[in-house]
Amino acid sequence: MIDYFKYAVDADGICTLTIDQPGSAANVMDRNFIASFRANLEKAVADDAVKGIVLTSGKSSFVAGADLKSMEAALTTKQDAATLFEQCWDFSSLLRRMETCGKPVAAAINGAALGGGFEICLACHYRVASDARGIVVGMPEVGVGLLPGAGGTQRYLRLIGVAKALPFLLQGSQLKAEKAREAGLIHAVVPATELLVEAKRWLREAADPVQPWDKKGFRIPGGNSPLQPELAQLFMGTAANLQAGTFHNLPAPLAIASCLYEGMQLPMDKALRVECKYFVKLNLDPVAGNMVRTVFINKGEADKLVRRPAGVPTRRHERIGVLGAGLMGAGVAYVAAQAGIDVVLIDRDQACADKGKAYSEARLKKDVERGRLKADRLDAILARIHPTTDYAALRDVSLVVEAVFEDRSVKAEVFSLADAVLKDDAVLASNTSALPITGLAETTRRPNKMVGLHFFSPVERMPLVEVIRGRQTDDAALAEALDFVAQLRKTPILVNDSRGFFTSRFIGAFINEGVTMVAEGINPALIENAARMAGYPVGALSISDEIGLDLAWKGAQQQANDLGPDYVPGSSVGIITTLVADHERHGRKNRKGFYDYAADGSKRLWPGLADIWPRKPEAEQPTVDEVRTRMLFAQFADAARCMADGVLVDPADGDIGACFGVGFPIYLGGPFAAMDTLGIAHVVAECDRLAATYAADRYAIPQLLRDMAAEGRTFYGPNRIVPPATR
Repeated sequence: MIDYFKYAVDADGICTLTIDQPGSAANVMDRNFIASFRANLEKAVADDAVKGIVLTSGKSSFVAGADLKSMEAALTTKQDAATLFEQCWDFSSLLRRMETCGKPVAAAINGAALGGGFEICLACHYRVASDARGIVVGMPEVGVGLLPGAGGTQRYLRLIGVAKALPFLLQGSQLKAEKAREAGLIHAVVPATELLVEAKRWLREAADPVQPWDKKGFRIPGGNSPLQPELAQLFMGTAANLQAGTFHNLPAPLAIASCLYEGMQLPMDKALRVECKYFVKLNLDPVAGNMVRTVFINKGEADKLVRRPAGVPTRRHERIGVLGAGLMGAGVAYVAAQAGIDVVLIDRDQACADKGKAYSEARLKKDVERGRLKADRLDAILARIHPTTDYAALRDVSLVVEAVFEDRSVKAEVFSLADAVLKDDAVLASNTSALPITGLAETTRRPNKMVGLHFFSPVERMPLVEVIRGRQTDDAALAEALDFVAQLRKTPILVNDSRGFFTSRFIGAFINEGVTMVAEGINPALIENAARMAGYPVGALSISDEIGLDLAWKGAQQQANDLGPDYVPGSSVGIITTLVADHERHGRKNRKGFYDYAADGSKRLWPGLADIWPRKPEAEQPTVDEVRTRMLFAQFADAARCMADGVLVDPADGDIGACFGVGFPIYLGGPFAAMDTLGIAHVVAECDRLAATYAADRYAIPQLLRDMAAEGRTFYGPNRIVPPATR
């Protein structure tokens, strides 16, 4: 056993157990952690000289959570329910042993304590946290399709009652130390220098080795029975709201509510076993596995720049340029300035450039008003944004992000102006969402320093950046572009150059299928509702209106010009053209698209759609499942083509990009995780059925997928394929 704990006893008989995993920047929970925790706890309990125990961390965080390598291995190893239960109960029973050992235990929380890390703290009799910046506590497990499995639901319930516990657990809330104290989850917040002093003071002066719920007469705050009228209504309303919001796609929220409902009626030890059973059930569900892989493991690796070329020194960007001060350019300037980077914000005239800076000012003032930002920080951030029309101001920048109109000639013009003054090693990045980077690079004198940085709107809220490598992009430019994304604290995915890259063509497959169904006479409400029921945040028609039907129309025209006789319009292009050219319906921007938009922001589907494209009789309308299948499998087919064509470097990039960039249902974990779950052979058969029924081109799958089905290969796991882009 590798010991993760340092054991020390002072003259007052206080044992300090410091969690300090050897050779690791953070403490992670694995089998060694649990074994060494148990051994050190039992040593302290058996030692008559020990009067009390302080539990703290030797790292900057308390406990970082589960070990990623162990979790990834578990995803590819089928375990039976009994084994999983024993593993869960091993940790849960250890924490129960700690809180009933007869000696008081104080948690000195010196860093972030989330998930299992906070469950350890909750099992301590006293919890004191440092007021250091960045300390948060909470149970975020619902975000990866799980629930706290070591007493988290039951201790939340018994500490703060079901009415307060439910929203915290269902939202995966991460609370700052003072908010956690106000909520009743920790006892005190002190300066970092007094953390251990306060923990030891409590052990000397006020120690109580019995938890409130282990004392006779304990009652759960706010109500002790789910049969009480107000709590019965709360549980019924919660169940209804969960199903209305998740459409039965996410099992974790309902399992959490069930843990609280059942736990209220049971003594602590039995309630903990019930919680373990729900934890195991979720672990066996592919939803949790897919979410853990994409949201936690793959995203974590992407955030650490797993695709960054080796051997290139890390570059910290101190000053960058942004060409175009519209919505996207202003957003990039805003997040860069927030990250401490000076920004030269250029537009065609000073008024436009100033307007771009004003965007940041308006956003920051809202944060000040809401108490999220101090006024002096506002001034410091704004001082980093320098609006101008003078390209000479770019002479000392290390990177430029172009964010002008999706027009080749406009982009070529600003590239030429920037090229004339940029340093030779400066990176030139385009925020284009579809135009091939290699073609854009031909209009510059630095094709080797050209990359794509596709941000998503609104930039300040969307976590993803799609990084596109052109055919001539060198390793240094790519690495430094990834360094910039990391400075912004955003998640990068890497793709190779092609029209639409990955995310634009992937969401395009979804939109195209939904819009095409309108012309087929399928009820637009059915199309939109089926998308929501499948797990998309909004339907294809809503997204089209938000993007702008006129922009989609112009994009099709640009593509026709680029490809000439090789251009084959998508099945939705004629529908979009009719709405824009014949009816001047541009989307939300002019309050007329697939929807009509009222001044108050409300919307309803435009009745005129049925006049242009008559609807099928009700008896001929497809089922919800068929509409859902058409949209999902159109995207599966496109994702498979992206992999086969070498656009994607790894399926992980596709899954992250789909879920965090364009709203693919998170519970599926992305298209590649979903195809593995469904079975590659099933995906092939269903795409063939849909191709024969609706359109061969939209459901055409590459030979790669057929070979995978024949050979029993998958995108993840021990039988995973080697992506064509890396062969």
